[in-house]
Amino acid sequence: MNTQQEFDVRDRKKYYLEETPVRRSLIWLVRQFFRTVMVMKVAGLENFPLDGGVIIAANHVTNLDVFPMQFSLPRAICFMGKAELFNTPLDPILRMLCAFPVNRGEKDEWAVRHAAKVLAHGQTLGMFPEGTRSKGRGLGVAKTGTARLAIEANCPIVSMTIIGTDKFFKGFPRRTCVTINLLPPVLPKPGETPLALTDRLMFTLAAGLPKEMRGVYAEVPKGFEK
Repeated sequence: MNTQQEFDVRDRKKYYLEETPVRRSLIWLVRQFFRTVMVMKVAGLENFPLDGGVIIAANHVTNLDVFPMQFSLPRAICFMGKAELFNTPLDPILRMLCAFPVNRGEKDEWAVRHAAKVLAHGQTLGMFPEGTRSKGRGLGVAKTGTARLAIEANCPIVSMTIIGTDKFFKGFPRRTCVTINLLPPVLPKPGETPLALTDRLMFTLAAGLPKEMRGVYAEVPKGFEK
């Protein structure tokens, strides 16, 4: 018997899966602030489906990446957030913003189940396949969690490149230019393993980034097919 599955204290709280009037108001307020410090350019929106379950997989440089990610899309994104944030006064706000907690450094079955629930409800799940920030060192080796969720849900993964968030506030009062690009969807193939799908996803993502940001995915192995 999996006691964590039956008695996880997180099940006592409501985690929102869709857009609400309160969420729209919160996002509007945050967007107004970011307009004073950021100029955002978005390309590739035609690659983003307007309905159905989809994973947005992005490179991760700073904690601020989540804001331009959400501002660039017409649908609410559900994000995993470190569990510690949900033990603060931010908890109700984060949950209304469709965020949900994950215990980092361990296999968190509750968070995996909730992520699968997001996709099963036809919503957008935001993921950082690397699992942590690169802090300007380029892409690191990705974990297979994003691919596993896509395979189980049989849903597309849309790679999103984020460039410029590491420059926030460094040129103040000049606004920082942040560029978002959504790449063509990566779809799980019949019988494909999570590792193989992860490699396809990450080489696709790397191809959309400047060379200095591609990290361990800078060189595509000979004969590799994306």
